[in-house]
Amino acid sequence: MEGTSLLWLLSLTSLLCHTTEEASLTASPSSSQMFEGDSVSLGCEEDDGSAGWRPTRNTTKQQKTRCGDGWGISEGSSCNISYIFTWESGTYWCESGEGETSNSINITVTGGAVILQSPVLPVMEGHDVTLHCKTKTPPSNLPAAFYKDGSLITETTGHMTIHHVDKSDEGLYSCDIRGHGESPPSWITVTGKPTTSSAPTSTLAPPTSAPPSASAPPSASVPLQVVFRLLYHLVVFCPYFISTVIMVSLYRQRPTGNDRPVSISVATAPPTQAEQRLAEDSNDSDDVVAVTTEHHF
Repeated sequence: MEGTSLLWLLSLTSLLCHTTEEASLTASPSSSQMFEGDSVSLGCEEDDGSAGWRPTRNTTKQQKTRCGDGWGISEGSSCNISYIFTWESGTYWCESGEGETSNSINITVTGGAVILQSPVLPVMEGHDVTLHCKTKTPPSNLPAAFYKDGSLITETTGHMTIHHVDKSDEGLYSCDIRGHGESPPSWITVTGKPTTSSAPTSTLAPPTSAPPSASAPPSASVPLQVVFRLLYHLVVFCPYFISTVIMVSLYRQRPTGNDRPVSISVATAPPTQAEQRLAEDSNDSDDVVAVTTEHHF
């Protein structure tokens, strides 16, 4: 019975110690906006290639399709798009063969003449970020006006840099080149500095930055990621837990000496002088013989 219980505990510990490998999606070039006809390479940076991570997307025409299923050329965990169309604007992420998902990014493809090159991934607080306003045909370094949430920030030549970004810099950015047109808007996300106890910040952009009919990965995967991350922290304690279970089991099965008979000897103290005299008197009384007195008249 104890052996069965030990086996069950070890099996449960193995399940708790199992963690899932994670991946992150990258894009090259790293820009949230592209011209129609541009090429882009997407990659799933993963810890274990056996998980089968592959770029997946939601677009205005397709929902939850993996690279190679009607779009892109799949090469393991990477995907190459040699000519991207405007309808391929949408949300992209990595997904494993078991349905786990990574961070997601939003890509906007325009048929216009101006794009705003902004980071496709979130920017960390305290870092600098540079925005480029580009035209499809040279020259691309023309005077441009940059906007945040619809309000003019500055007018400069080709690009602008935001130094030491913080949460207040988060918002919807666009640019305009006079005589060429205005770029689509793109949301810039700012994340806090990572700590050992904080959970990774989601990279999903607000709904305003994604195409109208594009949607983010299924929300059902979000709680799964939280569970997997919590289980991940249990790995540190698994070796200690297993060794403790084994030691307790061995301790309970060790032989004990509690069943051996115990002999008890009782020592009798020698009688005192008073007790000896009392005993002698008692013996004398027992020796008394009835005496018949004869009377002679």
